[in-house]
Amino acid sequence: MREVDVIGVRVEMPSNQPIVLLRESGGERYLPIWIGAVEATAIAFAQQGVTPPRPLTHDLMKNVLEATGQQLDEVRITDVRDGVFYAELVFAGGQEVSARPSDSIALALRTGTRIVCAEGVLDEAGLAVPAEQEDEVEAFREFLDHVSPEDFEGQ
Repeated sequence: MREVDVIGVRVEMPSNQPIVLLRESGGERYLPIWIGAVEATAIAFAQQGVTPPRPLTHDLMKNVLEATGQQLDEVRITDVRDGVFYAELVFAGGQEVSARPSDSIALALRTGTRIVCAEGVLDEAGLAVPAEQEDEVEAFREFLDHVSPEDFEGQ
C-alpha cells in the first residue's frame, strides 16, 4: 500500500463528470477517480473547510464515529475492476467496511485519516507525471484554488 494525498476535485470536460485526483506521496503517479457530483461537493467542502448549516452525510458519519468513541484508522483504495474503484474503511478495532472511494475520501478528509492505495491499483490506473510536466499539474492546482463547491452542484 502506498500513501496518497488528495490534490482536489474538478469537472472533466466534455463529459461534465467530476473527478477526484490523488497523488502518490513521495512519488510521481497520480490517480484520477471519476465520482458523483454530490461526493465532489463533499470533498471540496472538506478541503476548503466549509461547514454546511446542517451536517452532510459524511459529517454525520464523522459525528457518529465521535459519539460512539470509534476511530477511523485508515482508508484503503483496494482494487479497480472494469473501471470501478473499490475501497475499505479500516477502524481502530480492526473492523473493515467496504465503501466507495469517493465516500471514503470525503470521510478521511473530515477525520484527518490517512489514505492508502494498493500498488496494483496505482500500476493499473495511475498516471506517471514526470517532473517536466509538473507545470500542467500546477495549473490544475491553481484551478482547484479558484473552484468552489457550488461549481459541482447540478452536475
